[in-house]
Parts: sequence; structure tokens; C-alpha cells
Amino acid sequence: MRRSLVLTGAAVTVLGLLAGCSSGDSSSDSGKTTLKVAALEGGYGRAMYTEVIKDYEASHPDIDVQLQISKSIEDEITPSMQAGNYPDVVVLGQGRKAGLTETLIKDEALEDLTPVLDEKVPGEDTTVGEKLTKGIVGNLNTNPYGNDQTYLMPMYYAPTGLFYNQGLFEENGWEVPTTWDEMFALGDEAEKQGIPLFTYPTAGYLDSYFYALLADIGGEQFYTDVMTYQQDVWETPNARRALDLTTRLLSYAAPETVGYANEQDFTKNQQLILDNEALFMPNGTWIVGEMADAPRADGFQWGLTPLPAVETGGSRYITTSVESVWIPKAAEHKDPAKDFIAYLYSDKAADIFAKSNAIQPIEGIADSLTGENAEFYQVYEDPSVSALVGGFASTAPVAGVDIKATLFDTANSIISGDTTEDEWQKSLNEASEKLRQAGD
Repeated sequence: MRRSLVLTGAAVTVLGLLAGCSSGDSSSDSGKTTLKVAALEGGYGRAMYTEVIKDYEASHPDIDVQLQISKSIEDEITPSMQAGNYPDVVVLGQGRKAGLTETLIKDEALEDLTPVLDEKVPGEDTTVGEKLTKGIVGNLNTNPYGNDQTYLMPMYYAPTGLFYNQGLFEENGWEVPTTWDEMFALGDEAEKQGIPLFTYPTAGYLDSYFYALLADIGGEQFYTDVMTYQQDVWETPNARRALDLTTRLLSYAAPETVGYANEQDFTKNQQLILDNEALFMPNGTWIVGEMADAPRADGFQWGLTPLPAVETGGSRYITTSVESVWIPKAAEHKDPAKDFIAYLYSDKAADIFAKSNAIQPIEGIADSLTGENAEFYQVYEDPSVSALVGGFASTAPVAGVDIKATLFDTANSIISGDTTEDEWQKSLNEASEKLRQAGD
């Protein structure tokens, strides 16, 4: 049986309330209730949503589900929301550059979904809460205000870590590094063959890298201290060690990385792994579907490893990416929306999602996985690796402060030489201190 996830939590201070309410009557001419669902089209594609909705409508003849799906869904629904016209259900996690989910969290503009945990899954005798993996609810990702109320339901979960070509390692007789010393030694060895050690799709993908690294270095307490802006946390030796390791790793980055690290060209950085032109990149299991049709080197086989341990035998964490589904507080059809969300955890829906590699945090689902997914999710079986779910605590907005951008995006400037490690550390501590003060 897969071990339950190790989750971290922290107190959150959120100020402000989004004004406005949903406008317009969303009932169709046939008398059906029209349920508006907005979803991000990520690496799992859109076909799975169409199939799930078709199945839901078949068992709910009084509901007409209208799907709006896009790779930039925030840009499409934000103007309508500002005009008071809200979707009823939104599938969109945190960590996106647009920050729409985070904005609504800060503005206390999400519907409380705690009751959904006690709802029976439509067509089944089990409640949603009983089906969910133990520990997947109750962290900052689902309970953003640090209390017992759940506002974001976990939709898909995936281990994120360093992805690489197993075939290339086998061909060269290389072992996957388990410590940073081994990682840099491999970087020197691969450099002799003209293969850079590291790349990333965009600097934003360093979120999973940094979360795990902070916990590897200082344990869950240090990780939580950073996420909750403890005073001068970025001036501590642990913080400096994280930046030292990262700065050294970035010195091994493929030269193309920064030029391709944008929304239009990021797949070109991912292609470097497929072409054996870089060894490792941070990513999630969705990469398999996202690059399914891309050309690749002979013998290519996806591999996933946690970050190397800081010391031999040291702790290793792996950041678990959790996508979210939520309901705007101003949605028009909240009760049907909650029923639809409960249905998303049905066995039928879970099977449909899994075919697109969108794995839900449902008890026992990992046991049914095959192929690459089965191998990826085995990482949770390793007793030396702990899973981490979470992220930075929300605070009142602070003008000009985006600590995620300061932490992640500065990597581009480190590689280019436009920013020094000392400047990076100073900027991080200044941003963290401003957010700490905003939370007091």
C-alpha cells in the first residue's frame, strides 16, 4: 500500500473580499440548468473533459454542461468575471503566472467546499472524503487559510522531480546521482561528451525543485519557515546553502535554456532531453503526454528521480503537484456545481482521466497504473523519499512584490550573469520581509 503523503501547512493571512455577483440566467431554453465549467488545457489535453461531461450529462438529464477550455483560460474568463459573469466550476491550480487562483484566495472569493467531502459520489455509496488519498486535503493547497475549511479540491496529483532519458544513462553506464557531489561529478563527465547537465522548460518550473531542495536542506520546519516568511529566513545558512547549490547547478545549464524559457518556446527546452542534449530537467508526469508526438533519440525512455540528497543518506523530498478544482463564491449554480465536483471522483470519471495520464488522488488508484506512470508513482513507495505538498502562504498583496518570480525567474539572470548570487539572496530576503510584515 502506498504511503500517505507528508504534507506541510502554515497559517495564512488574507485580506479583502471580491465584490460582485454572477449576472444573467444560465438556464437553457429546454428548462435545463446550464452549468458553466472552465478548465485549463494543460498537458493532459481536452478530450478527457469532453468524455467526462458526456457521461455526467447522461446521468443528469436536467443539467447542460458548457465547457470552456483553453491553454490561457485565465485570460478568457477574467474579463467576464470582472463583469460579474462567473463560471460555476473552475479547474485551475495555483502557481500559474497569471495568479488568478491566488488572487481569489487572497480576496476570499472562493466557495467553501468542505461539505463536498461528506457528499456521496453520484452513483456510488462512498463519500468524496472516503475516496481521497489520506492527507491530500488539509494543506495550504486545499485549505489556504490554515484552518479546517477546504476551498480547493485536489483534482490530479503528480510527482514532480528531475526527468531524464534512462536509455542514455544505460548506454553510457551512468548511475543516477543520489547526492549533489555525484550530480556535479556527472555534470563534468557529461560535459566531455558535449551534453549539458541541466535545463528547465521555463524558470517557473523551478518551483518543484526549490520546494524539495529547501526541505532536503533544513527539513520540513525550514521549508515551512520559508513558505511563511519567517524573519530574515533568507539570511540563514540553510537558505544560502540552497542558493549555493542552485547557482552551481545553473552553471551547468544548457546554453539554449534562457532563450527558450518562455510560454512560446518552452517545449524546445523539453526537447533537449529527448534529443540527449541535456541530462536533467524539472517537470511533472504530464510531460509524457505533452511530448508524446515529439521526436526522440533511439532507445529513449523517460525516467524520474527526486533531487539528490544534500549528504549521503540524507533526507530526500519530492514535490507533489496538485491541480485544483474550485467554485467562485459568486457562481450562480453552486449546488449543481458541488454535485459535479463530487462526480469528478467517481470510478468512471477517474478511469477517463487516467487514460490521459491525469491521475487523481484516490485511494488505490496508483495500484492500477501501468507503463511509465506505474514507474513514476513508485517514487512514493521509496521509504527514503517523502512527498511534499504546499507552497508559499498567501498574504495581503504587496505592490511590486512577487516572491515566486524573485525565487524562480531570477535563475535566468543567474545563468546570463546579469544577477549575482548575493543580489539574489538580498532580493529574496527583502521580498520575504515585506510579505511577513503584510501578514502581521
